[in-house]
Amino acid sequence: MSGFSIPGLGLLLLLASVVAMLSRRLRLPYSVALVAAGAALAFLPASPALPLSRDLIFNVFLPPLVFEGALQLKWNRFRAELPVTLTLAFLGVPIGAAIVAAGMHYLIGWSWIGASLFGILIAATDPVSVIAAFKEMRVQPRLAMIVESESLLNDGAAAVGFVVLAGIAAGASAGAGQVSATLVWTVLGGLGAGIAVAGAALLLAGRTQDHLVEITLTTIAAYASFLLAERFHASGVLAALAAGLMVGNVGWMGSISDSSRPHVLAFWQFAAFLANSLIFLLIGLHGAHQPIAQFAPAVGLAIVLVLLARVAAVYPLAALFYRSGLRLPAVYQHVLFWGGLRGALALGLALALPAGIAERNQIVVVSFAVVAFSVFVQGLTMPPLLRWFGVCVESEEEAE
Repeated sequence: MSGFSIPGLGLLLLLASVVAMLSRRLRLPYSVALVAAGAALAFLPASPALPLSRDLIFNVFLPPLVFEGALQLKWNRFRAELPVTLTLAFLGVPIGAAIVAAGMHYLIGWSWIGASLFGILIAATDPVSVIAAFKEMRVQPRLAMIVESESLLNDGAAAVGFVVLAGIAAGASAGAGQVSATLVWTVLGGLGAGIAVAGAALLLAGRTQDHLVEITLTTIAAYASFLLAERFHASGVLAALAAGLMVGNVGWMGSISDSSRPHVLAFWQFAAFLANSLIFLLIGLHGAHQPIAQFAPAVGLAIVLVLLARVAAVYPLAALFYRSGLRLPAVYQHVLFWGGLRGALALGLALALPAGIAERNQIVVVSFAVVAFSVFVQGLTMPPLLRWFGVCVESEEEAE
């Protein structure tokens, strides 16, 4: 994270605060306004030279984003939708990745490994602005639960797939046994790290009622679970997901005191706001300088393929539950399709591509372009679509 300056960080925080106030007043999605502000900032003469790297995204931004998202999920509702969300994530991600990879290989000429890595990383969804719109517009609680939990599991599935493919690109065995073992370890190792670290943090938290200590312990749970899993080549995303679910459900049963709970939730809302603000500003700041026009054919094709892949990852899999109690109404499927924005994880994985991948520079540029398209086009159109679909409830009580 060399080159990260305190004055530059202060400027971004001030800009994020101003953008937050203006976007609320103008009724614009916050993430859209942030990316636009970051892009505008890039063209100022005294634009801050702030880095956007894989380490910054993975070691600083992702742990609080994943942890806070999981912290808000109620286990009973999350578990009830697991058959649907697991299917959409762990079957939908490879289906969508395969479509994108095949298209980029056959139509643009990328190598199979480069196209496959792009396919899996761009499958990671980040519907931050959509979830923010849900809260503001009081969307039906089941729809909100499905979109948010599918996104978290989807990120985990994409991160797991990326680890396997990156290993193959680095020379690891591509045999079925080795790939299966890597998959199992990446998933179970990540979940185990999250449960173990969060469990230890909750044991300590149960010995105090000091909300500052309890907040500190949850911070340790978020970052330590993520970094521990990554250190042992497991999934940090799944680790932070498991830790957040543990703290947000088991923790409220006594380990986190009743008086501290509002403080803990408020802290993590601020942490997620801070991480989202900085990451979207940095996306705009760095995306403005990407040579997108140079790779216009690849960018245009990638956007079309990503949308087609999301169609294939949502509608056919949702049809599997048509005759069950978990059936997804058509409007839910439309929201899942169009609300599958791309963001921090996709860029973090793109920036983590091995140097030996021939298309690495193209993949980074195309990833920026796809993220920009999803934020501006999908993000801006989602709120009116939600109203048109009629998925908003009348009162706060119905939204609970």
